[in-house]
Amino acid sequence: MSVVERILRRAVMEIAPGSIVNLGIGLPTQVMHYLPDDFDVQIHSENGILGAWKQAAPEHMDPFLIDAAGAYVSLSEGASLFDSAVSFAMIRRARLDLTMIGAFEVDAHGNLANWKIPGKFSPGIGGAMELAQKTQRIVVLTAHTDKHGNPKILKTCRLPLTAKACVSRIISDLAVMDVTDKGLVVREKLIEISDADLQALTEADLTFATEGGTA
Repeated sequence: MSVVERILRRAVMEIAPGSIVNLGIGLPTQVMHYLPDDFDVQIHSENGILGAWKQAAPEHMDPFLIDAAGAYVSLSEGASLFDSAVSFAMIRRARLDLTMIGAFEVDAHGNLANWKIPGKFSPGIGGAMELAQKTQRIVVLTAHTDKHGNPKILKTCRLPLTAKACVSRIISDLAVMDVTDKGLVVREKLIEISDADLQALTEADLTFATEGGTA
């Protein structure tokens, strides 16, 4: 199982039937494709969709039906289409149950940095700021380390923040961690890895709810 697949398969378990969920651009968007076709969920997209669903087959793609990431999508039964003002009103009124979002950095305080690396082009913070601030529950999906092997789960974020103290849970390719008043608590391990080795790959201090083992 690939690193990406491991994260996505575990992420699906966070989605409760009947919930309204936003799947952020990048890795989180792919969660949709791991949901059963008959799963009861309403996928929200900032550009004005409630009930976005999996990408249609090429012969059935509608060129006027895209999500906030620009991907061609289909619609689930009962879906609604509206303008972006209504879409953001839903976000600001905290009508979303869950947002899954990617991260450049996330820290032990639940702070999130996912929109800008100084010196590199960024199209802007977009809807991520409001989703992070207003959604009832934020779950970060991320590789545990960057491409250079540096930790992405830090004591304190160093990049410009998207939002403060917004993250509830982090799902990496190695473990599932909750943000608590006492710091990060490891709830599950997704591979065979010792506590010491997991801590060595994590800048933030970890507390382990269970000993060893995998999820």
